[in-house]
Amino acid sequence: MSDLTPRPAFDPELATFLTALEAHGPLTLTTEMLPHLRGLDITEDELDERLRARGYERRTLTVPGHLGDPITLAVVQRIGRTGITSAFYTIHGGGMVFGHYLGNLDSYEDWLLNDHDVVLISVDYRLAPEYPDPYPVEDCYAGLAWVAANADALDIDPERIVVVGQSAGGGLAAGTALLSRERKGPALMAQILVSPMLDDRDCTVSTRQIDGIGVADRQMTRFGWDAYLGSRRAGEDVSVFAAPARATDLSNLPRTYIDCGSVEVFRDETVAYASSIWAAGGDAELHVWPGAFHGFTSMMPGAVISRSATAALADWTRRLLGIATQSR
Repeated sequence: MSDLTPRPAFDPELATFLTALEAHGPLTLTTEMLPHLRGLDITEDELDERLRARGYERRTLTVPGHLGDPITLAVVQRIGRTGITSAFYTIHGGGMVFGHYLGNLDSYEDWLLNDHDVVLISVDYRLAPEYPDPYPVEDCYAGLAWVAANADALDIDPERIVVVGQSAGGGLAAGTALLSRERKGPALMAQILVSPMLDDRDCTVSTRQIDGIGVADRQMTRFGWDAYLGSRRAGEDVSVFAAPARATDLSNLPRTYIDCGSVEVFRDETVAYASSIWAAGGDAELHVWPGAFHGFTSMMPGAVISRSATAALADWTRRLLGIATQSR
């Protein structure tokens, strides 16, 4: 990409992170790197210790995934919680090829767990390239269907399930919501799509702008889509469940929160997805954070713009759960 390619400027505070990142040299994702990127940076025992110190507990469940194969769900809730509550069904990011279903659980504290007595459920979907499309999205849908069918045992309201995802997890969350609509599955209360990976076609302005710069750039995104779709990437034989940006009908979807940074590769597909929901008469709240790169709230949570983004999501969540409480 030419240095003359115009793009929005990075937020000055966030730019310090990129300067430090660039000092380590260019990051090129390879298949050999995936095993390391799929692990936790702490043991599960240490994770549970951290959760208990904050007043939460975790248990794991094995449930049927795609084609009936077993997958794992993590269930996190306040220690001693009783009564029926909402469930937030979370799908981790990682370009369809890495990440861990127990990673970044603490990122839900500031906008969700500290203020709301909900159940957090994280799905361990199988990853490409070993498990390409449709395994990841079908695993996510199968786990969601199991949660809704077993709501009584989980002490959750099956009509108050929110699907949440960031990056590739955001794309999978959107695909899961589309599958649920198509199959008349669980009636989701809402979907939260944070910087979602929605479009395999690599044809937006933001993909050209964020090439060789920032976090999760064009080349890294192509790597993920190639692993997920193989030779079908950018072709005609790709379903809307794998790449939700291809959907031409976004009617009858749940209430949606969707956001991204102005300097990230997924910006244009995120904005287009929100616009398509509005065009279909749906309810979507869109935020485009100026100067923000992909994953900025996780990588620099203390930055002013990161705190603003987290506060906006927290406010939307309060309104969402307030509506749910009033309607009971």
